[in-house]
Formats: sequence, structure tokens, C-alpha cells
Amino acid sequence: MAVGVVIQFSGGTTAQYDQVIEKMGFKPSGAGAPGLMFHWITETPDGLRVTDVWESREQFDKFAQEQIGPFTQEVGIPGPPDITYHEVYNYLTAG
Repeated sequence: MAVGVVIQFSGGTTAQYDQVIEKMGFKPSGAGAPGLMFHWITETPDGLRVTDVWESREQFDKFAQEQIGPFTQEVGIPGPPDITYHEVYNYLTAG
């Protein structure tokens, strides 16, 4: 079942986010990780908020452990982030 994931990185910057994306091998507006259905990020008054939809929580948890955690630490984003999960009832795609 699809899961919405909201990750709050207090103290993180967009410059650090860009470094993380590069280390993961992704490009802005490009394809994401296997199992990632949607991803967007915004600045907040105290850092960054990432909002994702994944095919399953297990896929997100594996990606977070293998890539998000190590790369955010490597670029100096303070952690750990605040993560909330939301069961997705429905989603729509581009027409």
C-alpha cells in the first residue's frame, strides 16, 4: 500500500539538499529511486520539508537507511529528521 512520508530537516538548507541529490545520482525534475512515486521539497522557517509518496513504507525505510541517512549526515544536515507517515487512500497522476 502506498505511503506518504513527510520529513522535516530542521537546520537543513537547499544547498545541502542539492548536494544530497547529486550524491544519490539524481537530477532536479528527473527520475527518483525505485518505489518513489512522487517527491517535492520546500524551505520552511527552520529548515527543509520533504514530502514523498512511496509504493510502500518498506521501500522508503530501506532507501532512508541506505541513502538518506548517510548522505544527509555527510553533507552536515543536522539529524535525525522528524518523519511522519501517512496511509495513502488515493492518488492521481498526470494526465
